[in-house]
Amino acid sequence: MADPIFKRLCLIGIGLIGSSIALRARRDGLAESIVVYTRRKETLDRARELDLGDEYTDRIGEAVDGADCVVLCIPVGACAAVAERMAPHLAAGAIVTDVGSVKQSVINQIKPHLPEGVHLVPGHPVAGTEYSGPDAGFSTLFDERWCLLTPEAGTDIQAIETLTKFWQGLGSTVDTMDANHHDRVLAVTSHIPHLIAYNIVGTASDLEEISESEVIKFSASGFRDFTRIAASDPVMWRDVFLHNKEAVLEMLGRFSEDLSALQRAVRWGDGDLLFEHFTKTRDIRRGIIEAGQESDVPNFGRDQIEE
Repeated sequence: MADPIFKRLCLIGIGLIGSSIALRARRDGLAESIVVYTRRKETLDRARELDLGDEYTDRIGEAVDGADCVVLCIPVGACAAVAERMAPHLAAGAIVTDVGSVKQSVINQIKPHLPEGVHLVPGHPVAGTEYSGPDAGFSTLFDERWCLLTPEAGTDIQAIETLTKFWQGLGSTVDTMDANHHDRVLAVTSHIPHLIAYNIVGTASDLEEISESEVIKFSASGFRDFTRIAASDPVMWRDVFLHNKEAVLEMLGRFSEDLSALQRAVRWGDGDLLFEHFTKTRDIRRGIIEAGQESDVPNFGRDQIEE
């Protein structure tokens, strides 16, 4: 087992991502001590039952006191309030990071509150499931998944390298990019797909001529995948769209234009255009598999249901 990367790791929030960090950090000795903070007593009690940390508290000052790394595992809309409350208690030299799917807004919310000598290195592990809460975590969540760091220019190099080493220890492949660029990329690869999933599932539930039982009974693989995505944490995704609205609206406009073109092709029977488009998008799927971001086993990599 390698030497710990952090002496005191503080997790603000202990849902899917926070609990997965805790489990892997403990398994592989990435931190000497893990502190779990959450406001809700029942969540804190459950984290204690699951043995996710070494210390548990609902006092944020107590949680971050002496920590050399603080990870905000909370909805992006809560970052400003949390940063303001914890700032007076942060140790000099501490690294503050997060796991949110939006980065520029997180920087804008946190940076004004941090004292001199505290290093902000925003992060985004591109990994997750539709489940939430401390019971949802597992130690291999980040294996062979990307973690994107978006430090601003001038950020302490040692802090970036240390956090990179930490995420690599959690199993991730780490890359860095500009925060605004990150937000535009994720608008296409994550945020718009979630918005579409929420919309199509809502549309199906609203169709009067199709009963709810039929939607569930006859769900094909495409709709099943949409329902998995649409089952994600509503608080988290509400905040994602509110805090990345410019990039989402830009990409949603382009999507709407492309969808209109497909609508016209269907209306006018333009099979050549449809075939060309479907061939192109199939190549994208193959590229994702070749990049190791998906499996090509039957049923789209899902475990088969045992009889």
